[in-house]
Amino acid sequence: MRYLVLPETNWHVSRIVMGCWGLAGDQTWGPQDEGEAIATIHAAIDAGINFFDNAELYGNGIAEEILGKALSGRRQHVFIASKFNWEHARREQVISACERSLKRLRTDYIDLYQIHWANWDVPFEETWEALEFLRIQGKIRAIGVCNFGPRDLAAILQCGRPCTNQLPYGPLFRAIEFEIVPACLAAGVGILCYSPLTIGLLTVKYKSADEVPPGRARTRHFSSKRLLTRHGEPGCEEATFQAIAQLQALAAELGMSVTQLALAWLLHRPGVTCVINGMRHPEQARENAVAGDIDLAPDVISRIESITDPIKERLGPNPDMWEGTDRSRFR
Repeated sequence: MRYLVLPETNWHVSRIVMGCWGLAGDQTWGPQDEGEAIATIHAAIDAGINFFDNAELYGNGIAEEILGKALSGRRQHVFIASKFNWEHARREQVISACERSLKRLRTDYIDLYQIHWANWDVPFEETWEALEFLRIQGKIRAIGVCNFGPRDLAAILQCGRPCTNQLPYGPLFRAIEFEIVPACLAAGVGILCYSPLTIGLLTVKYKSADEVPPGRARTRHFSSKRLLTRHGEPGCEEATFQAIAQLQALAAELGMSVTQLALAWLLHRPGVTCVINGMRHPEQARENAVAGDIDLAPDVISRIESITDPIKERLGPNPDMWEGTDRSRFR
């Protein structure tokens, strides 16, 4: 596993991060056995992954509780990131949310505490002041943001410098390349990629859009006629599954899984600090960890771009995977 220094810190973190949303076992991911979840966390650590991303939103705190149990006796060897909900952006709400997360995580501090979504009804200055207060208290060590578009990033930089911006990014969803990646590069803010497999599509267990369960088939890749979608767009289902088939063939040619190919490709992208991927079983943790050591040749990187360019152009610069441009939560 390769490590790097997280921006604005002196911490060496693994470039592959275990995302903990799936551990909550909600409608998107389905039931999750707690024992297997804990075994997965331990397998990730044993494979060299020392960075775990969580949020109070995941299962209404269940994912944080599971991570807290799993890290008993190992807390000092790992880095924990978590997030507070957008509706908790007021000063006292931020502080209270942090206290609840600390309790669930069974720790005295959170390494990276992040604003999950920008709240446009609360001044960023108020939210940032609360985060600085928590940092001075030692309850958090660094501040990050998630899902911040160029305007929000510019606004938060007037208050202080977040070390990272967590964003949806993967071969099948490259919207941040239009505007947000350049903004992060210019500001020196690291990018943490989430949903690199686009809600599991690149696990290649689904052969067509009709096989994808409603809880997952709600991104802008899918027709707005499908259950639970809210984006109001036609989607690009045929192009998406054509690209998946081509990526699968390329991965087989290279002797790796599509998951490893996608994660390794992201680690070669400009501005990317680390890649967050959900892991629910120990073998997934081990497979993901291998990707942190893969070097891709320039021609392979170009081939992946060519395969996925049609989807990038079809979905455009809106970085919201679930909402159409008119209702995008990014700005």
